[in-house]
Amino acid sequence: MSEQPITPEPSPPADPAHPHEGPSGPVAAVAIRTGLALVVGVLSGLASAAFLAAMEWATEAFVEHRLLLFGLPLVGKGSAAGNNLILDEIHEPRAWIPRRMAGLVFAGTVITHLFGGSAGREGTAVQMAGSIADGIARRLRITGDERRVLLAASIAAGFSGVFGVPAAGILFALEVQPLGSLRWRAVLPAVVASVVADRTVLATGITHSVLPDLGNVPLDALLLLKVAVAGAAFGAMGLVFAESLHRTKAVFARFLSWPPARPLVGGVLVILATGLVGSREYLGLSLPLIGLSVAGGTGVALGAFALKTVFTALTLGSGFYGGEVTPLFVVGATLGVTMGHLLDAPIPLLAAAGLCAVFGGASNTPVASTVLGLELFGWHPALAVVFSIACLVSFLTSGSSSIYSSQRRRRWGFRHQPPVPA
Repeated sequence: MSEQPITPEPSPPADPAHPHEGPSGPVAAVAIRTGLALVVGVLSGLASAAFLAAMEWATEAFVEHRLLLFGLPLVGKGSAAGNNLILDEIHEPRAWIPRRMAGLVFAGTVITHLFGGSAGREGTAVQMAGSIADGIARRLRITGDERRVLLAASIAAGFSGVFGVPAAGILFALEVQPLGSLRWRAVLPAVVASVVADRTVLATGITHSVLPDLGNVPLDALLLLKVAVAGAAFGAMGLVFAESLHRTKAVFARFLSWPPARPLVGGVLVILATGLVGSREYLGLSLPLIGLSVAGGTGVALGAFALKTVFTALTLGSGFYGGEVTPLFVVGATLGVTMGHLLDAPIPLLAAAGLCAVFGGASNTPVASTVLGLELFGWHPALAVVFSIACLVSFLTSGSSSIYSSQRRRRWGFRHQPPVPA
């Protein structure tokens, strides 16, 4: 009787929360982390480049075919946990990020913009990068703290790749979610992933929107006082924006228990709001509003920041795919125009400060937001002072609210806002 060959049992899947032994020796550990971050940066950069190209196509198609807006209620399927899933896995690992998430958020966000939904881009880029990084971690059985470091690097890569701001991407990844003792271990991977992702996007021929260099503006005590007052308004607006998203999402979840019905109703409301306003400038990314704002504010309505908040809350709150950061940029820049008029201050300067400070207040990332402003508007000492004051005051004014419901901050007693159940 011949013996049957013994088929080895497949090894059980790695537990992402289980401590990872890692390589022996600090040199080997740094080399492996750097190598993995390099791979994550390249793959995330390629994904971001493809996504940005698709977004440009979707935006142009929507502008050319105005009737696409009326299809918006029919294309939403109800979004997933998104960035909150990645932040939760960094803070307290429980499960692998779904492999299909990268494709889902890519297609879902492009469809949202093709039909005119008011949403951003960073959420999709970060989620794609996180899905790619976790796919690598799962295949190589990287778990525990080493996986958390890789996910942090993926946030840097996604943010940098989609906006072309590698320094802000690094700081955003390290600031948006407390890493505790892992923070210093995550610095080098975040640097590598962010820079490589940015270089990869540029190597594909994709270009980012160019904003004007504001130069080394003259400063005086009165101007800085006006910036601080505006910073308080920016922080309040960041709080309003974040709470609008959370409360709109909660209302849709409460009254529409079937998730696919939420974007159907939300899409109808966006169409009705467009008709009431009589303008399409608050649909999609609304990037022209940023350009008008930093050019002096001509053509920007004084209440544009409120209207963009409403359109974004209806879109994202009802479950369409997309990010929050680009709408925050628009809200901040247009609010800067309004504050410039009210305070008799240079409108381009306050529009630029508002762009980064409203984002900083709504995401609780004042350092990353300050550097973001410098990368976008020029590395000048005077701008560094202005953006630092605006972002710090905004951060202090915005309180504990955040656009990321799973964000957790220990030092200032950041409250945990549980995600709305599907």
